[in-house]
Parts: sequence; structure tokens; C-alpha cells
Amino acid sequence: MQLTSFTDYGLRALIFMAALPPGRMTSITEVTETYGVSRNHMVKIVNQLSRAGYIAAVRGKNGGLRLGKPASEIVVGQVVRDMEPLQLVNCHSDFCHITPACRLKKALHEAVESFLAVLDSYTLADLVADNHPLYQLLQIEQPLVRS
Repeated sequence: MQLTSFTDYGLRALIFMAALPPGRMTSITEVTETYGVSRNHMVKIVNQLSRAGYIAAVRGKNGGLRLGKPASEIVVGQVVRDMEPLQLVNCHSDFCHITPACRLKKALHEAVESFLAVLDSYTLADLVADNHPLYQLLQIEQPLVRS
């Protein structure tokens, strides 16, 4: 299964924010420059992550972006469910004439559920905790000290 770039960069943005020292906020510009993605694309991603409660946007002079809840409460599988169109094939009978007898849709559904079950076993905190190579690559000085 391949995630869309929308979901991929959404996860990357969350990883970046989770790796920041407590109390430090970031900006869309900083995230886009870190990952080399277009600002316009990241604005859409951040908007969806914000609507889902994963990111909090703070307005004003000292504003910015931060996680909307602790990294330990953000389950990777749920983020993927919230961002990714998980229908792998179009099984509508107008599109595929074998739909009434097809067993592929059941197999694909089971595969997606297994994929998500593995991702459900990870939180954002699991991805960033004590990950010193990540901090270096992101040029973040302090390791995660959150729960």
C-alpha cells in the first residue's frame, strides 16, 4: 500500500512538531523548508490536521503551530485513517462488472485492516522518543521530553 503525498507529508509535519522541545512552536514555512514541499500543499495538510485536532494553530505575534494533543495520544493508524482515502479499488458495480462475485475486495479490506493494525501499535511519541539521528536531521537541539 502506498500513502498519498498528502498523508506522507502530514505524518512528517506531525513528526517534526513532536520532536520539537516542549513549548516551542513552528510555522508552515519552517515545515515546508525542512521537507522541501510546496507551501500551498502544506497549508492544506495543516488545515486538515488542525480540523482533526492533531495540530493547534496559535494566532498572534508569538503564535505558530504545535501539536494539538500530546504525542503519546496521537496514534499513527488513526492519523492515516483521517487523512487517507483507504479504498484501494473501485468496487462500484457501474465501474466493475464482477463486483457481485468478486473476492478481491474482501482480501483487500483484510490487507488494509492488517496494515492499519500495525500502525495502531505506534504513537507519534514512539516515532520520535530518543531518536537522536532524527533530531540531527531535523536540526532540533533538544530531544523530546513529553509524555
